[in-house]
Amino acid sequence: MFKEFIQGLSITFKHLLPGHSTTVQYPDERLTPSPRFRGLHRLVPTQDREKCVACYLCPTVCPAKCITVESAENEKGEKYPQVYEIDLLRCIFCGYCVEACPVEALEMTAEYELANFHREDFKFNKKRLLK
Repeated sequence: MFKEFIQGLSITFKHLLPGHSTTVQYPDERLTPSPRFRGLHRLVPTQDREKCVACYLCPTVCPAKCITVESAENEKGEKYPQVYEIDLLRCIFCGYCVEACPVEALEMTAEYELANFHREDFKFNKKRLLK
């Protein structure tokens, strides 16, 4: 029993030595997310506008109901989203909106630093999503 206790303490002390830390010192070191990580949303642009055709599939499939889309038509008769908003405070980052999009106009980036001071800053409109 004493032998097992000493083995456990040796493992603990080995992790306390410099170079064996499992904690990342965040502002100085940043982890690279895995390729499957789902971070901040982004609308995919084309030459003159966004790829989105305002089909309403993303707000329909969203379980958190955090996506708002209002459509309009341009002079060529093409539909586009006049209003496209995502409320990140309600979003659960499930990725269903990306999977449901028939024209692949929405993607999730690897950006994970989303802290803000005001609740309004978490509502991403079309202009912010195109950046």
